[in-house]
Amino acid sequence: MAALLPGTLEMLILRTLDVERMHGYAIAQHIARVSNNAFLVEKGSLYPALERLQRSGWVTAKWAQSATGRRARYYSITASGRRALGDQLSAFQETNEAIARVLNPELKPRT
Repeated sequence: MAALLPGTLEMLILRTLDVERMHGYAIAQHIARVSNNAFLVEKGSLYPALERLQRSGWVTAKWAQSATGRRARYYSITASGRRALGDQLSAFQETNEAIARVLNPELKPRT
């Protein structure tokens, strides 16, 4: 399993919820599936991150019945969450490009 940089889990959750509203277990499954099991999100990390996202106003939650008939808390991204996701994705891309330039000196700096 790959290690996540601080703040990355929240970005992955927001990106996941940008696809559709989901309950917590589905969020963890989606991240694991899309990352080819590189990121296995444990409950002890997922739910505190969802709480932080709710407090920031980037995610809302409502109780509903799941496909299995159980009651589950479904999370949705808000408009401000989408804006924050865009900002985070831009910053993440810049960081990745900077790291790539350091690791691969033959890459030309952006102008």
